[in-house]
Amino acid sequence: MPVALCRPGLLLSFITVCSCLDPDCVLGTVGRPVSLPCLYPNISTSVNVSIEWRRGEEVVLRSDWGEDGQWDRRSSDSAAISADAALTGNLSLLLPSVDPKEDNTYFSLFIVSEGNQSAAVCTVCLTTAASFSPPLLEREVAEQGEEITFRCHSTGGFPEPAVYWLINDTEKPPEGSVRTWTTALPDSNLYNITSHLTVNISKDSRVSCMIENQSMNQNLTSTSYGVERGPLNQRASEAMWIFSTALCVVVGIMVIVGVVYQIHLDRISKRKKKTYRQHQQGRDRHHQNREETEVMKPASKETDV
Repeated sequence: MPVALCRPGLLLSFITVCSCLDPDCVLGTVGRPVSLPCLYPNISTSVNVSIEWRRGEEVVLRSDWGEDGQWDRRSSDSAAISADAALTGNLSLLLPSVDPKEDNTYFSLFIVSEGNQSAAVCTVCLTTAASFSPPLLEREVAEQGEEITFRCHSTGGFPEPAVYWLINDTEKPPEGSVRTWTTALPDSNLYNITSHLTVNISKDSRVSCMIENQSMNQNLTSTSYGVERGPLNQRASEAMWIFSTALCVVVGIMVIVGVVYQIHLDRISKRKKKTYRQHQQGRDRHHQNREETEVMKPASKETDV
């Protein structure tokens, strides 16, 4: 009796459109966990119900529910779903580690009740990517004439990237001057990439190599010059830097000493002016006192003897 009542509900829940029916792709970083979303709030656990996540025809995870809740789960590659998925409707699949071999792989969720399997409730596409290392740009002198060869190398990324060369930040290299090849690493399915640029440029020219991984929205650039900066040039540059730094320090000390000395002179000048004003005021008072004394003396009277 309860089974017969629940079948119409299950049928309606199968017809309900899930929010993740659209096979949008989820980007997973190689070696990291990723969640494949699936929301299906209308699942009923009043009868025995099973859900299956499949990768193609392979069952990645199967979970069985009954009236008492989840009672069995089997998975490969340690895949998992939430323990309360039947209550919340969140049937998202969690993969513990992304493998490059799963790039552009479709995962589908099916619901099985009493031997009847629904159509795919959720279908999610998984794409994979991994960051490349910063490119190492080295300069080599070719055997022919004055041509210079630059070698750009980057490792451990996925999928195969694009390589771009620029001369002086704007100029593209001549046609046929670039050779690029990739090497797949057998153990990890990642890629190493190497690119050579052979050109005839001036010593002051800048050469840039850029590794672009569109899946990761990643652009890595390294720059070199037409002239090799060997130990001699490096020591000269270091010596010039040390000399410039020492000169700046000396000039700074001289400026500070000059300012301090000028302040000292200003203080001495003010002190002298103050002393001079005090001395002048004292002389004026002394002169004024003498004049007053002379005025107060009685005039001498002449008498006839």
